[in-house]
Amino acid sequence: MKEFVISEVKAETAVLVGLVTPDQDEAKTKEYLDELEFLADTAGAVTVKRFTQKVPAPNQTTYVGKGKLDEIKQYILAEEEAEREIGMVIFDDELSARQIRNIENELKVKILDRTSLILDIFAMRAQTASAKTQVELAQYRYMLPRLQRLWTHLERQGGGSGSGGGKGSVGLRGPGETQLEMDRRIILNRMSLLKQRLAEIDKQKSTQRKNRGRLIRVALVGYTNVGKSTLMNLMAKSEVFAENKLFATLDTTVRKVVIENLPFLLADTVGFIRKLPTDLVDSFKSTLDEVREADLLLHVVDISHPDFEEQINVVNNTLKDLGCADKPSMIIFNKIDAYTWVDKEPDDLTPPTKENITLDELKRTWMAKLNDNCLFISARNKTNIDELRDVLYKQVRELHVQKYPYNDFLYPTADV
Repeated sequence: MKEFVISEVKAETAVLVGLVTPDQDEAKTKEYLDELEFLADTAGAVTVKRFTQKVPAPNQTTYVGKGKLDEIKQYILAEEEAEREIGMVIFDDELSARQIRNIENELKVKILDRTSLILDIFAMRAQTASAKTQVELAQYRYMLPRLQRLWTHLERQGGGSGSGGGKGSVGLRGPGETQLEMDRRIILNRMSLLKQRLAEIDKQKSTQRKNRGRLIRVALVGYTNVGKSTLMNLMAKSEVFAENKLFATLDTTVRKVVIENLPFLLADTVGFIRKLPTDLVDSFKSTLDEVREADLLLHVVDISHPDFEEQINVVNNTLKDLGCADKPSMIIFNKIDAYTWVDKEPDDLTPPTKENITLDELKRTWMAKLNDNCLFISARNKTNIDELRDVLYKQVRELHVQKYPYNDFLYPTADV
């Protein structure tokens, strides 16, 4: 009798590649590659090696220099000889069709860039018809200018002109159409269909939003993996999927929350990330409409992240692109339980660095900078959540009275 051997499915291995440029120092490149590794992990790949190169600007044909590309190639070959196959090489910036084609020809492995990796995660996370449609449109937008690399062998045509049509050209003579042109036309038609679908979805969602009644809308915004879904579950007593992975939330979730006598709507939205292409933001228009139509934005920040200030800037710039920069907002510094700092030695007279700033000092700095329009919480440990509820109640109540002056609350209170 034949025995079945159940073998463990191995995760794909990945090599990461980044550049150190005049605009991006070594520390920044390391941080970007850390984030890229986290993205790769979220997609199900295991990072085994990193390569960086110091250059004035990316090489137009191969991203990195010829010597560095050869170094990566030798590493891949050595790993293959040791029976440790490298599944892919991931580059930290968006690559052109020409760059991908040249790198693939040299390395002979799957080549991804940051954008294609994010799209892969988006496709994996999409649950609703709306999210799936948006991801598919974003993938086609990414694929369209890169079609040529998929058809480098195509001198063949669906038709040909003249008597020298070539072997098998009988009945095919005519204007013809290359496979590349056919694919381009098919994709453009598909994109047109997807845009129509999204327009219908937008219409439906717009109708849904109008039918929500006279309620203030609050949206949780922020960088990816800062704890928005955990906070949503805490505030709304709901079961939104939350995980220590990037882009755990892709579909916008809206829940009704009641604090004392005041009901309002709370929306959990897709997280932002650095180097997010504009096409991707455009594709998620209907998802981000919850942000555009919100009355109040709660900007959630992971204060334990070493570069949370840059993450704040990324989110603010994205909100600016969405036309939401002027909306009432409040910063919620989350994960205070995970914040760490290094005490300076008493005899150390050098100026303190970011690592030496205590949580109390950070609180004082940001509260002064934001005129107390911020809170420091831990959603996981439920620290300062009552304070958040109180502040949120006051802000939402103020907006509610302005927007719906004749709308009664759930029940009257002494100060209403």
